[in-house]
Amino acid sequence: MDMSRQFYSLDSTFEKLLNYSRVVVDDEWVFVSGCSGFDYSDMSIADTMTEQVEQTFKNIQWCLSQAGAVFEDVVRIRVIVADRDHYNEAATVIGRYCAQAKPANTTWFAELPDPRIKIEIEVTAKKRR
Repeated sequence: MDMSRQFYSLDSTFEKLLNYSRVVVDDEWVFVSGCSGFDYSDMSIADTMTEQVEQTFKNIQWCLSQAGAVFEDVVRIRVIVADRDHYNEAATVIGRYCAQAKPANTTWFAELPDPRIKIEIEVTAKKRR
């Protein structure tokens, strides 16, 4: 195994079930698996899209910090929205977080594994420091 590769976890149900890492760091590259709006401190999830997107970005920022990266290092973002009726609400928050990094973005609509989850966001970053 390459010793420069590091792994981090939020200990979520899905990480345990599927045996994957929330964050994989390979040299300067940081790969963050899809994050949702769960608040892992108490395993709660908000009802509104805006609150879920805000919490999702808090989760992503935690993941990036574990890897020694910041959101400005993000080069790609992939967004899955469960209900297209909530897209504009999500896009407003996403746009605010992406204003500095201006990452490549792919967004699609799909059912997510838990009906309470309205959005999932995956990011790829390249550390600049």
